[in-house]
Amino acid sequence: MDSRRFSDVLIIGAGIAGFTTAIEAAEKGLTVHILTKSDDPRISNTRYAQGGIVGSGPDDNPELFYDDIMRAGCYINNREAVQFISRKGPEFVSRFLVRKIGVEFSRDEKGKHELTREAAHSVRRILHSRDKTGVAITEALFNCAREHKNIEIFRSSVALDLITNCHHSLESQQRYKKKKVIGAYVLDCHSGNVLTCFAGAVVIACGGIGHLYQHTSNPSIATGDGVSMAYRSGAEIINAEYIQFHPTTLYHRDSDNFLISESLRGEGAILVNNKYEPFMKRYNKELKDLAPRDEVSRAIYNEMEQSGADCVYLDARNIQNLNLKERFPHIFHTCFNLGIDIRTDLIPVVPAAHYFCGGIKVDLQGQTEVEGLYAVGESACTGLHGANRLASVSLMEGVVFGIKAAEKINDSNYKIDESLTDTIPDWVFPRIEENFDSILIGSDMITIQTIMWNYVGIKRSGKRLQRALADLNYLRHRIERFYQMSYITREVVELRNAVETAAIIARAALANRKSLGCHYIPEKE
Repeated sequence: MDSRRFSDVLIIGAGIAGFTTAIEAAEKGLTVHILTKSDDPRISNTRYAQGGIVGSGPDDNPELFYDDIMRAGCYINNREAVQFISRKGPEFVSRFLVRKIGVEFSRDEKGKHELTREAAHSVRRILHSRDKTGVAITEALFNCAREHKNIEIFRSSVALDLITNCHHSLESQQRYKKKKVIGAYVLDCHSGNVLTCFAGAVVIACGGIGHLYQHTSNPSIATGDGVSMAYRSGAEIINAEYIQFHPTTLYHRDSDNFLISESLRGEGAILVNNKYEPFMKRYNKELKDLAPRDEVSRAIYNEMEQSGADCVYLDARNIQNLNLKERFPHIFHTCFNLGIDIRTDLIPVVPAAHYFCGGIKVDLQGQTEVEGLYAVGESACTGLHGANRLASVSLMEGVVFGIKAAEKINDSNYKIDESLTDTIPDWVFPRIEENFDSILIGSDMITIQTIMWNYVGIKRSGKRLQRALADLNYLRHRIERFYQMSYITREVVELRNAVETAAIIARAALANRKSLGCHYIPEKE
């Protein structure tokens, strides 16, 4: 079997940003290889998005949208990115997702798109497909990508590390040249072989970091792989301290942190504590239950801490003008199967790690400072979100910058230099191969998740962050040594990336003593 693959564009990850980049690049005649860790390429953070994606409402305008994004991000956003998204984003969504890909968003009886509102939005502007928007988007993108002749999807394929000329070439003169990414080493989980995949451009679209935390709304694949690989290749990681926690995930022993969409609050549901008292008016008198996510998460955390309760409750019983079963079928049936009727019962909820506002530093075309390396979606940081993400903007971001990255890659006319790739060795397996021990690996991952939840979570302090970084650094050295001597498996690779990314986040949080947005350090701490 040939252990080498070649393509114009290698995309690591298959969420909304990865698929969008792939489709746009393929439409321009480029050959595209997509790597996905799962057997099912449709499994990503995108699929689990319930609420929706920003469109444009009749009462909306770019200035209002701009102000909402900036306010949610505590005004440290990249203004250029916010301005571009607020002016062009809805047009990109309409042109690409609706007209080109054919995503079926919910419509009213007159055939017009239904719009909902979520926290910190001034008006109704969010397109949705009931409460399974992510599923609708993912299915449409996947069907389009798999049918395109220029796109090949490689399932159960785990990127180990990016290949750069300076680090991997056996030609000594390459170490003096400008660094560029020319591919990646990729583990085929079915065969156990490591393939050498070369490409004119490499796009990181690996998604988020939620699985680094004990409680998360993300699927288990969200282990910070893209951030870790980019960091090792020399790319800059910025705003890593800003981790958004979703205020409302279902608290039930038989539920794996199932997300209760913010749009339920947008339709009128309110939060109550264990005494059944509405409490958000004490934390934000104006927006109350539709305050930005960081404020709502901290409010819930405080209510739980003060009362000693394990959760708070979401009360949707007051919503009279809406058929909850029809509008939120996924939430309704999931809760109902667990013995909770959202029409008559309170919904127990807790906050959970949800979205990484930081990431790999890129420009507005997804390009990093390392030649040939791009990043899009949650792995990337354009600065759009600042210190806190406005709800339903991230899916739009994936579409917009996925398209812009494809355009830039096509215009750059990258070519694979065979004289260079000939100097790149295939993967070198360790001389001493330790047996795979799932118990030890699982235990180390739980340790990382516990450290991050307790010390680098919703509420932080200098002492907690110092302890986190010390513990993570010790663990990182031990895991790196194990990685260098062990059989290569997906679990081993994820563990290595997880501890690396966790340490990056903890360092950034410790270095920034200003409490802002998702990065909350009380003054007395």
